Amino acid sequence: MSPPRPGPAGRAVAVVVARDGRLPIGAHQAVDEARGRAIVVGAGAEAGAAALVGAEQVWWSETGPGLRPGALAAWLAPRVGHIAMVVMPASPDGRDLAPRLAAVLDRPLVAGAACATCRTGDGDGEGGPAATPSVRALVARIDDQVLVPVEIDGPAVVTLAPGLPVPVRDRAVPVLRPLPEPEHVGSADAGARLDPELIALVEPDLHTMDLSDASRVVSGGAGLAVGLDDHRAAGTFALLGEVAAALGGSAGATRVATDAGWTGYERQIGTTGVTIDPDLYLAFGVSGAAQHVGGVGSPRHIVSVNTDGSCPMTAMADLGLVTDARALLEELARRLGVEVPDGPTPGDGTGDADG
Repeated sequence: MSPPRPGPAGRAVAVVVARDGRLPIGAHQAVDEARGRAIVVGAGAEAGAAALVGAEQVWWSETGPGLRPGALAAWLAPRVGHIAMVVMPASPDGRDLAPRLAAVLDRPLVAGAACATCRTGDGDGEGGPAATPSVRALVARIDDQVLVPVEIDGPAVVTLAPGLPVPVRDRAVPVLRPLPEPEHVGSADAGARLDPELIALVEPDLHTMDLSDASRVVSGGAGLAVGLDDHRAAGTFALLGEVAAALGGSAGATRVATDAGWTGYERQIGTTGVTIDPDLYLAFGVSGAAQHVGGVGSPRHIVSVNTDGSCPMTAMADLGLVTDARALLEELARRLGVEVPDGPTPGDGTGDADG
């Protein structure tokens, strides 16, 4: 009996790798580009499939923890080989899997596209088996300042850069269908021999992990450093990182903080920084400038700590604490058992500076 197919030839499908049921950033965008059809694999695939936004038809298969891209690509190939455009989020797992799948399918890879569409010979974008497919995409270049059009005459694999403003269509409750579990993933077949041997899964260091993978983000803006010199401000942002780790999260910052050198640029959240989509976003002294909010995604819960109860970040928060951000951060650190650097804490009510 042949395995179920995600759709007829000429259609697009998204392939999403879940980790412990959590979807990567850009998963919903990939599903939207694929017209609501997706295959979810990885650890907790069924839970990830149920969490997809904008999906109509979803196939899932539990492939276990640890990505084995060679073996997984070999298993996926017969299930998506008839699909003209295979779309993946440009997440770490997506960037590992996409080139392997493109090689197995012997088709081009369009990496880091802003958007992509599948066209067929009859011009309706869906077509039948007789239609000749082509894939058109816009690829961001020069620090995302220029969009370069790319057209592939034939099927292709596409990865989508996360955080771009592609609207998600409203759809009905998705139909979930299980795929057979790939027994050969991780065994000594041709694809698996190209994969590294999985010895152990090591949890990421919360101080240095990629912000886009963090389920909890504790962010700081200029309001944390009002009245401080650069040395003490850097110490405050170091404390923010310790508090974030104590809460099981990772620390982020606004561009004001990174430009001032108080923390590293890899911590910058916004349209010119990292795009995140956490379960919890805790903002200390962040006013909520449009450039910053553009990279925050759609957190399930937002907590804002700011002296300005009407600033944009507090207005969009589920919980707004109108108080001095730095003083609250230090008190929270003490309650979590995190050592607070010596020095006075100005309670001057200036924690609402633009961040």
